[in-house]
Amino acid sequence: MDDRRRARVGWYFYDFANSAFSTTVITVFLGPHLTAVTRAAADAEGFVHPLGLSLHAGSFFPYVVSLSVALQALVLPSLGAMADHSRRKKQMLGVFAYLGACTTMALYFVRAPDYVLGGVLCVIANLSFGASVVFYNALLADVAAPDERDAVSSRGWALGYLGGGLLLAMNFGLVSRAPALGLTGDQATRISLASAGLWWALFTLVPMLTLRSTEPATPLPPHARSLTAGFTQLALTVRSLRKQPRTLLFLVAYLLYNDGIQTVVTLSSQFGHEELGLSMATLAGVILMVQFVALLGSLAFEQVARVSGAKGAIIIALLGWTGALVYVYALLRTPGEFVGLAVVIALVLGGSQALSRSLYSLMIPHGYEARYFSLYEVSDRGTSWLGPLVFGLSLQFSGSYRVALLSLVVFFAAGLLLLARVDVRRAIAEATNPANVP
Repeated sequence: MDDRRRARVGWYFYDFANSAFSTTVITVFLGPHLTAVTRAAADAEGFVHPLGLSLHAGSFFPYVVSLSVALQALVLPSLGAMADHSRRKKQMLGVFAYLGACTTMALYFVRAPDYVLGGVLCVIANLSFGASVVFYNALLADVAAPDERDAVSSRGWALGYLGGGLLLAMNFGLVSRAPALGLTGDQATRISLASAGLWWALFTLVPMLTLRSTEPATPLPPHARSLTAGFTQLALTVRSLRKQPRTLLFLVAYLLYNDGIQTVVTLSSQFGHEELGLSMATLAGVILMVQFVALLGSLAFEQVARVSGAKGAIIIALLGWTGALVYVYALLRTPGEFVGLAVVIALVLGGSQALSRSLYSLMIPHGYEARYFSLYEVSDRGTSWLGPLVFGLSLQFSGSYRVALLSLVVFFAAGLLLLARVDVRRAIAEATNPANVP
């Protein structure tokens, strides 16, 4: 295997490694576990008081996640600038991957009433996860030529779904068989949380051993040496985007439709449980199925992109998302139809995200990938509250989960309309113009 192919395989495997954190920890197990731990420490009114604040026990986990996202907005731009100037993206990927993995393994020790420990570990792990993903995405330009990036990005996403799905299946099996194995539910949950950190650490060895290091380039400027300079770095990148209006237009389009995607993924289980009366066991099975079908969807959309281009394939995926929401509102009635719809959503899920990443990588200046992908990550997380807010307001005023889901069509429609206006060739030309380099 030649060096370039080895590096590419290593790059794929970081998605396989880190997806265990997003599926097992953030999506499934940590929220219920940390909420239960927090409630055990709450006073008679159901409140806890970290740092003198009065927080409802049920709100502690969402607040912790929000804090970790806010810290990403502060820290990631500086980290991206450091990685670009030092050319140490691989090393910085390793540092944050193992910081996140070790912190995730430490979640095993979070038991009632240690909710503060759980909150601190969650913040560090999620911040480390976001930072590592910035460097991982930035390395796409190092392992794939421009005409290879759609395929490489899609295969990375596919392997990520496989990794996340495999560990989640094993952990569901452990939790369901906990009494037969002599474990309490709490012990099985804590083992599952720790297993995600172990998985993350173990498979991160593959990219660490196969990705190539690059020699340091220009010295890091003084204004980029402090993590507190995050907003300065963010401002510099945004200023450079003014000279790349088509890249900026794509980024805004992505933020809109990706917010819709994340909201549907996050709240579809609530819809299935509340509107259709599906059991948690059924919903858990659907979550697992989505992981493996999304793997196939990522690979399928790689082929679609070969014919229509990445932009055309994303538009097809967004039309699929829009059609799915209209179907939910007008026609979906049975659990079987819900499962069928989940298959459709899984098929377009991986393709829309993988191809967005590869398309964006073509429209940013070479040598500044980490800085631009830090903006990509920060902006993504920073607007992730819009979709849930629209969903919540629609549910509050209509009283209908169907209307609430249909309201999310606005994100896909707006994103699609903006994406259709992006001239990819001119965006690439703007990104490669030395006058536009930050």
